Amino acid sequence: MNLRRELDRRISAAMRLAGAPEDAPAVVVPSARPQFGDYQANGVMGAAKKLQTNPRQLARKVLDAADLGDLAEKVEIAGPGFLNITLKGEFLAQRLAAAAADGRLGVAPPAEPQTVVVDYSSPNLAKEMHVGHLRSTIIGDALARTLEFVGHKVIRQNHVGDWGTQFGMLVAQLEDEIREQGERRLAGQEEGSAFVLSIPDMEKFYVKAKAKFDSDPAFADRARENVVKLQGGDAGIKNHWDFIVVESLRHAGEVLDRLGVSLTSEHVRGESAYNDDLPKVIEALDEKGLLSESEGARCVFLDGFTNKDGEPLPVIVQKTGGGYLYATTDLAAMRYRVGAMHANRILYVTDIRQALHFRQVFAVAKAADFVPEEVSLEHVGFGMMLGADGKPFKTRSGGTVKLMDLLDEAENRAFELVSERSPDAEEDRRREIARVVGIGAVKYADLSQNRTSDYVFTWDKLLSLDGNTAPYMQYAYARIQSIFRKGSLPFRKAGSEFGVLSSEQRQEGGSAPEPASHDREDLPAEGLAKAGAGLLIRQPAERALALKLCQFPEAVSTVAAECAPHVLCGYLYDLAGAFMGFYENCPVLQADSDALRAGRLELCHLTAETIRTGLGLLGIETVEQM
Repeated sequence: MNLRRELDRRISAAMRLAGAPEDAPAVVVPSARPQFGDYQANGVMGAAKKLQTNPRQLARKVLDAADLGDLAEKVEIAGPGFLNITLKGEFLAQRLAAAAADGRLGVAPPAEPQTVVVDYSSPNLAKEMHVGHLRSTIIGDALARTLEFVGHKVIRQNHVGDWGTQFGMLVAQLEDEIREQGERRLAGQEEGSAFVLSIPDMEKFYVKAKAKFDSDPAFADRARENVVKLQGGDAGIKNHWDFIVVESLRHAGEVLDRLGVSLTSEHVRGESAYNDDLPKVIEALDEKGLLSESEGARCVFLDGFTNKDGEPLPVIVQKTGGGYLYATTDLAAMRYRVGAMHANRILYVTDIRQALHFRQVFAVAKAADFVPEEVSLEHVGFGMMLGADGKPFKTRSGGTVKLMDLLDEAENRAFELVSERSPDAEEDRRREIARVVGIGAVKYADLSQNRTSDYVFTWDKLLSLDGNTAPYMQYAYARIQSIFRKGSLPFRKAGSEFGVLSSEQRQEGGSAPEPASHDREDLPAEGLAKAGAGLLIRQPAERALALKLCQFPEAVSTVAAECAPHVLCGYLYDLAGAFMGFYENCPVLQADSDALRAGRLELCHLTAETIRTGLGLLGIETVEQM
């Protein structure tokens, strides 16, 4: 149950009965001051203003009409008309029992599941993935996992750039490399019979090609001819293109696997997939009367889009020479995702600086009836990753930071920290912990920020065991596990972490495993006969933890609706804090009675499951010991 949504529903119904306008919202929010209640309903004052009546009098009518007896211990009118709601301890215990039994921690499936397409990562082919791809990749993956967990059908799409002039240039360079290698072999300077190009060379390969394209007119002409041949289906050029694409995707797959994201090769659908549809997009726009010509290019002008001088701002869909642009390909992709994938909602996870582009193409897609009005098109924009100097994150020499290098450094730094804390642990064990902690720290540091903001990347902060960091969350989980080890109690069956695929599963195109069901074989045998049985919510610290556990569905729902992973990070941080307060004030293994011990162990178990599941939705693993 989503407590906030349920309270909002009930208070809204009471407001209608009390005579409030039909459109007046209840505005239920978690209380900022827990001493006055668990939730606060703030909508009465706005309704009273519309009715031109006394807000406290209206609040009294709402309170009299409210059906809250089964869940609220007390409801009080405060200030000019706030309603402070304090939930019953027994109600919280019941909700936790239900959450423990349903295997989903209280997250109910949607009444109307949607098909959601999530477009993310989109690396540049023929180049190594760099930090510029990090935010799209991990934000998109967290959203895909969360939407899937909620109960929607999620279709991941890795819309890679695998077409256009740059590939004519790369094919020309590949032809030169093959010819030069052949000449060296004929001269006896090199052995072997097959041309070999590995992805570590691809970055230099691209730079060489671009330099020649810019400086050698003959090479540039040949590159442009290759584009024409490629578009015309020339078999030889197509084979070279295939080689470059396959090698690029192989490298990208290694990085994505290292990051632990759920994208696989089956999710790749590049720009080339829409090539044949681009003339049809132009034709359809023309039939709708949307096309105009401007300086030889074919454009769409829509109301509401102007430049800084107030002049109409076009969406160019075909260049003067007949070539197509990103906007054209995006429109073709939208048509495909609605027509073939039956999407109800499409998310584009890209740099916030592309906001105008997406506002324009979304408007064109709707105007052309490529996308029905009821289908939601959403640009999930994000800010920049900055260095400690407040400038875009770069290497010390000012170059672009490659993702593999960043992940190597994360693991190495984490290994040093783990070795300092656990010098006697076997090296393999320390390296595995360092992998989980290092990769998790990089991802969590990003996801814990409001995605629309720029954020400063600093190693000391993201690897800290204090504050809202992945190591802190992973440590909180491991600390709970230690309680069960100290009591010689089995905690849970061994198995896959929810939301985190093994490399084998990713290679096989597998999906994220479901959360483990709580059949109690994995719980303490002593005193825990049924999930949630015997929970005694009496102490303030117990109550604070129980309330926070019951709010997990709210956090997950907000992430799914608002594309806001930082909300889940903030929730998990608050949950860990509530657990630390509980652990310090409420003895668990040394509790005064078996019943109290069993109930507190259950709170420990539910906290660990919630942290594990929440981190899994963010694509972050946990470890049993740190």
